[in-house]
Amino acid sequence: MIPVELRVNGSTRHLELDPRVSLLDALREHVGLTGTKKGCNQGACGACTVLVDGERIASCLALAVQYSGREITTVEGIGQSDHLHPLQRAFIREDGFQCGFCTSGQICSALGMLAEHRAGAPSAVTADLDADDIPLTDTEIRERMSGNLCRCGAYEGIVAAIRDVAGEVAR
Repeated sequence: MIPVELRVNGSTRHLELDPRVSLLDALREHVGLTGTKKGCNQGACGACTVLVDGERIASCLALAVQYSGREITTVEGIGQSDHLHPLQRAFIREDGFQCGFCTSGQICSALGMLAEHRAGAPSAVTADLDADDIPLTDTEIRERMSGNLCRCGAYEGIVAAIRDVAGEVAR
């Protein structure tokens, strides 16, 4: 066991963890935040997506010790039930979820993706890699979110929700 300091959603947690514990398991089993889901546990489905220093990662593939002292944001840190984040409101409005299992990963991934887009990062479908302003088309959104799977097939609502808030999200 080794000491690990996890800064999660603005709070610091001091833990003693086996160095092999994934960030996902640390968040769920040691911190008690179960919004981040364990889907495939292989980094292929995106249900475990969280933000670390504002960048999205698959927490099932990350060791908790690697993120000691860094700022981790889970879906619980995105908004509160009485004050939802604009993206959460858009997911509700656009029916961007059905069973809800993937929703926390979708929301964290979308926030990270929007930050990447604002920073000018191109995707595999970006037509002009030298463009200063890459249009966030539905095709761009779909490509940028392709690492997040939805078993229910709520992709139309997910894309619509992201498109709706793309200009207003300042996270």
